[in-house]
Amino acid sequence: MYYVATMKPADAEDDERIVRHQTERDGWGFTTVEQPDDIGQLLSKCDHDGSLLFDSLTALLANEMFLPDGAVNKQAAEKITGGLLPVIERFRDIVIVSDFLYSDAESFDSLTELYRKSLASLDRTAARHCEVVLEVVSTNIIVHKGKETFENGRFVIPELS
Repeated sequence: MYYVATMKPADAEDDERIVRHQTERDGWGFTTVEQPDDIGQLLSKCDHDGSLLFDSLTALLANEMFLPDGAVNKQAAEKITGGLLPVIERFRDIVIVSDFLYSDAESFDSLTELYRKSLASLDRTAARHCEVVLEVVSTNIIVHKGKETFENGRFVIPELS
């Protein structure tokens, strides 16, 4: 099992958060792969028979869109899609985490709106190519796709039933 970490730490608080997350995962059997950009590189870093917990599209997009020199890559979503689709197709089991950023305010500046639209595009692309799409808010789970494989809060795997 691989935990794909996409966060690029910007300060001491981020460093502390990363250590806390690593400590929380300790003993769960994950191998952590740091991949803050160029997501397609996972194909050469992970055993293709493994399972991925990919955290998160939100951070990956920020890393790819907002460059260290202050430039903005307005085609970041397209770049990510080009690397993500082969990853989704190659690994049997993949969980992709993304944050819901679509109802916080009435209007946004143009750069924030570009980020939100780019994330929405990535979310839709991932949803089209994944068998199950869940929205999890606190302890509430909404199944948007794949209801037949997700019953009563648990995955139903036909070959094991």
